[in-house]
Amino acid sequence: MKLIGSHTSPFVRKVRIVLAEKKIEYDFEIDSPWLEDSKVPNINPLGKIPVLLLDDNTPLFDSRVIVEYIDNVTPNNKLFPAPNRERIEVKRWEAVADGICDAAASAFLEAKRPKKEQSASWIARQRDKVMRGLDFMAEELGDKAFCMGTHFSMADIASVTALGYLAFRFADINWQESHPNLAKLYAKLMQRPSFADSVPHD
Repeated sequence: MKLIGSHTSPFVRKVRIVLAEKKIEYDFEIDSPWLEDSKVPNINPLGKIPVLLLDDNTPLFDSRVIVEYIDNVTPNNKLFPAPNRERIEVKRWEAVADGICDAAASAFLEAKRPKKEQSASWIARQRDKVMRGLDFMAEELGDKAFCMGTHFSMADIASVTALGYLAFRFADINWQESHPNLAKLYAKLMQRPSFADSVPHD
């Protein structure tokens, strides 16, 4: 298998963490749809990363499809429970975390545009989504050891990936202080090699 993506994308990082947790070997090809010579649009018609190329060259996208596929490839270290209420709750955690990443990335890209072309209201709207998402995650986590209670799951991977992206791109959003339970979960999971080895960087 070959994973196509960048070191900055939280969605790529999420897939890398899952591959590491599942102990699956793969080739990592650096590419970004923002590069002029990017090959991503030729592989994913939506022009987004990550893309996972299977051994028969079938492309999989987006990250939620990819991680669910990976989790079913091998029976070890299951990250999604069997189809039931708990599985839906895990996927809800992932949806919230991915939504935080989407909003944060949108605000980041808008802020990179020339000052005269930027929409302050758009940036504020996206940042508000991030803040409400953080409040929701903190409330749901409470004093539990992991997002789903006592066991590590895809919910934790998605949540800490989102927190890591905020730490990378939005140092002014001090979620560590405002939500100490999220900070505790983040610090704990950063001790796992899969998280420590995939910290985002330019």
